[in-house]
Amino acid sequence: MPKQKTKTDAQAPLDIHIPVMVQEVIQYLSPQKGDRYLDLTAGYGGHAAAVISVAGSLAEILLVDQDDQAARALTDRFSGQDVQIVHSDFAHASQKLASEQKRYDMILADLGVSSLHLDEPGRGFSFRNSGPLDMRMDRRQPVTADYYVNQASQDELEQILASYGEEPRAKQIAAGIVGARPISSTEELARVIEKAYPRRYGRKQKIHPATRSFQALRIAVNQEIDQLERSLPLWEELLAPGGRLVVISFHSLEDRIVKRYFREHAGNWYDSQLRTLTKKPVTASANEIVLNPRARSAKLRAAAKIKNQKKG
Repeated sequence: MPKQKTKTDAQAPLDIHIPVMVQEVIQYLSPQKGDRYLDLTAGYGGHAAAVISVAGSLAEILLVDQDDQAARALTDRFSGQDVQIVHSDFAHASQKLASEQKRYDMILADLGVSSLHLDEPGRGFSFRNSGPLDMRMDRRQPVTADYYVNQASQDELEQILASYGEEPRAKQIAAGIVGARPISSTEELARVIEKAYPRRYGRKQKIHPATRSFQALRIAVNQEIDQLERSLPLWEELLAPGGRLVVISFHSLEDRIVKRYFREHAGNWYDSQLRTLTKKPVTASANEIVLNPRARSAKLRAAAKIKNQKKG
């Protein structure tokens, strides 16, 4: 009897990872045969596979992801195809490609953390299962959530929780964390945060008291806001004339940054290089949200590089 094949940790997620808003991504990227495609947060390749399928054949396919498990999964999924895989965060990858004067017809950035990371206790992203205070998307980087939880000042913690988590009780939670040190696990941290809320909170709110704080710490650990702000001008530069850029965000702060950048760089003035393709953020359909609850908070914005630049 032949030996049954087993899945590696890189292959297993392919069956369970559901990319968000695939049809909308296809609509705004508008893949064409011979296009050059750059996916800066390729994950497990769901969006890339759809783009490749629609286009038929592409002149260049470059898939970037900072997570080692995702990079291995991409290598396995597109083995034997003319696809380049880069293990890097999107800001550094974008900077390198811009320095090489590369240009792409389609650029996709699906921001945020993979649902697979949230489900894996060892990565430390979720409070629902006890795990280490990690939260790194790129496990090569030295700073983990443990630094902010156990070493950052109370003022720094409060600022992170208020700015990145929009946490209304940031001051109380920061004080509680500092007072409870050392904290060793996500479960312990969640209990400390929960104590900063009055008991009646749980009866009035749909989300766990630790949700916003965990989100804020993850954003700080991975420098997500800084990466986005540094990358948007690079993505504009990397677009070929007529090229399309799609950005999917899962956090109001990220969406505001993208919205502001598009507003300031797309318009009718003489030096505009972009035109917006979405007047307002595109959200997932009700049917998709039922099948993939993660899509509920997704907001898609798109812009295109103007083909014929106006002369001043």
